[in-house]
Amino acid sequence: MEKRILITGSNGLLGQKLVDLLLPKIDVEILATSKGANKLAEVYPELQFRNMDITNQEDIERVFADFKPTHVINTAAQTNVDICEDEAKREECYTQNALAVKYLAEACDKHDAHLTHVSTDFIFDGENGPYDEEAEAKPVNYYGVTKLAGEEFVKQADCPWAIARTIVVYGIVHDYGRSNLVLWVKESLENQKTIQVVNDQFRSPTLAEDLAMGCWQIVEKDATGVFNLSGPDFLTPYEMALMVADYFKLDKSFIKEASAANFVQPAKRPPRTGFNIEKARKILGYDPRSFSEGIKVVAEQLPA
Repeated sequence: MEKRILITGSNGLLGQKLVDLLLPKIDVEILATSKGANKLAEVYPELQFRNMDITNQEDIERVFADFKPTHVINTAAQTNVDICEDEAKREECYTQNALAVKYLAEACDKHDAHLTHVSTDFIFDGENGPYDEEAEAKPVNYYGVTKLAGEEFVKQADCPWAIARTIVVYGIVHDYGRSNLVLWVKESLENQKTIQVVNDQFRSPTLAEDLAMGCWQIVEKDATGVFNLSGPDFLTPYEMALMVADYFKLDKSFIKEASAANFVQPAKRPPRTGFNIEKARKILGYDPRSFSEGIKVVAEQLPA
């Protein structure tokens, strides 16, 4: 049976990687949706695209009724943690990260579609990571609060659903406009710029291509439940920066260790997250690349 997959947030990093992965597949029809112009129009002129604001229920209903998806992958979110912490932006953040998820889940109920919703390690307090799928959520910032609320709306849905939690997603977008840790370290060191990198937070960095594959594996198997989809490593940003410098043969002396306490940020960060990904390995066949392998993938995609 053909799968008709609606992707939200198709202009973002994960959304673009899902299009890269799914567009060539036989027996898969995709509809890319995003708020704003299609950033992939020149890359994939054959791509079906609709402008859709996930905070607008009429928008959602119109697109669902036209496309009739069998599966929805929700990658759209307000992911700027510090913006979410701003009192003036909290309502907007909650609408994007929680209410919009409720609207999508209701549309999936109505149209008999399977929903895969992308969530985050920031639903945890970071006191005892790495976490498995059953760990108790205790967010320490408002972004985490909104993402946890989004998960709860998914769990209340009558449609088949899966939650894909992930951590520190990195990769190259087609318009090459957004940075990430790999590019930031590379470009800083190439310009001989001293950078301070945190050595007391732990994460599992996730290659965007691997996360896209994990989301597809959920759809392909019609899997349900919560799945941790991160990279296999457990590293500090400082360790990641050293690995980037080693790969590109850049001068590591410009990388300075720093405590998270050195940085003044509106939102508190959980100190130690990371994921146990055995469930996804066993049920989905998820097999993410190591961070060192991921750096190589990013390097090969950089403009010559």
